[in-house]
Amino acid sequence: MISPILIPILGISCGLLAIFGGVVVRPWFAYKNRRMELDAQMIAEKSAQYAAHTDRLEQRMRVLERIVTDRGIDLADEIEMLRDERPLNATSLHGAKTSQETGS
Repeated sequence: MISPILIPILGISCGLLAIFGGVVVRPWFAYKNRRMELDAQMIAEKSAQYAAHTDRLEQRMRVLERIVTDRGIDLADEIEMLRDERPLNATSLHGAKTSQETGS
């Protein structure tokens, strides 16, 4: 059935396989485990950065919403006043240039 020479070969093969596992496979698993830990740490840091950035954006949005809702009517009136003043200023400046040009 089993050849008498096959038993020592199987014994040596099992020993070599155990040595190979201890020398190559175990450090490879340790490397992969450490790599996953570092990746998880980096992802956690990125997540914290994104959360902080999102908080800052939310605060800015709250300020903008407050400006729009609290001063919406006043702001619209101020914008309209500025629009009304702009053509007058442009005309007066244009008229001043024309009088200077004709006077020179």
